[in-house]
Amino acid sequence: LMASNTFGALFSITTWGESHGKAVGVVIDGCPAGLPLCEDDINAALARRAPGSNPYVSPRQEKDTGSIVSGVFEGITTGTPISIIIENTNADSSKYEPIKELYRPGHANFTYLHKYGVFDYRGGGRASARETACRVAAGAVARALLTTCGVEVTAHLSAVGGVTSTAPDDPALLRQAVASSALFVAEPHAEMQMGEAILQAMQEGDSLGGVVSFRATGLPVGLGEPLYDKVPALLAKAMFSISACKGFEMGEGFAAAAMKGSEHNDTFITRNGRVTTATNHAGGTLGGMTTGLPLTGRVAFKPTASISIPQPTVDTQGREAEFNLPAGSRHDPCVAIRAVPVVEAMCLLVLADTLLLHRARQREAHS
Repeated sequence: LMASNTFGALFSITTWGESHGKAVGVVIDGCPAGLPLCEDDINAALARRAPGSNPYVSPRQEKDTGSIVSGVFEGITTGTPISIIIENTNADSSKYEPIKELYRPGHANFTYLHKYGVFDYRGGGRASARETACRVAAGAVARALLTTCGVEVTAHLSAVGGVTSTAPDDPALLRQAVASSALFVAEPHAEMQMGEAILQAMQEGDSLGGVVSFRATGLPVGLGEPLYDKVPALLAKAMFSISACKGFEMGEGFAAAAMKGSEHNDTFITRNGRVTTATNHAGGTLGGMTTGLPLTGRVAFKPTASISIPQPTVDTQGREAEFNLPAGSRHDPCVAIRAVPVVEAMCLLVLADTLLLHRARQREAHS
């Protein structure tokens, strides 16, 4: 039994399908009725995550077209489960036949085989990042809900190969910069340097990791619950559920450990007749609940595990072997690039869920 295919409480998603199966898909439950939604909304989001779009990502040619098969009538959500199917049209399983008996360094076939006794070696099955297409499709639905509340979420690639990029404070400028970048980078000069580093790694048969930053604006004060359902806790779970994620931080994150309290504390002020804080070192939450300031965080991704450099390993019988990626294999040289829309989607899903929970709590308090 493979459990844990569902994420969220009120606004929940359940994904299904494998990398080289006929299709992947998602069922979204808890989406309110009355929201404008069409397949163009879904496919615009999927196009950002799709492979084959530039030299820096996997050459696999998947158009990633999502079909809405339930939950929407005449362009409006009905309040019933929304089901979206994304067909796999360009899978090539033959490349995995020669290596199906080998434990692939950095991959999940070792743990899957030990836990379940079976593993879909074709592209990694459920362990493949192909599953994240479902999350991006669901994120487009979550965005439709959050947009009605004035909430905006934007993610961008902020570090690759020792190159870092900063983002403008203005949300509109950030969205515009990311939308015009092939690598989802906010600074053109940093994008050029990151691209050079990625191409260099590819020439060496190697790969790179990276950092994806996200920012959510327009949030009300008080989203989230104390203790176990804090917004940072929910976001951490969401981000660590993404393939290849190895780190998560909010606000100043790990840098806060080197700061003094007098440096890190966000002092309270009154601005335009409203109480807020002078700074945002906490990253938009206090006590696990949103402060109304921008919600900021970063997600670290490891280098792509599939590389052309030969690596020592063992086979499923424990015999020593050498792992060589089959000729013609198609993999991302830096998974952090296509992780940008995935991070964005997971943030959208968390915030949509916490928003509905917040509304439910308010109704309970006034009943």
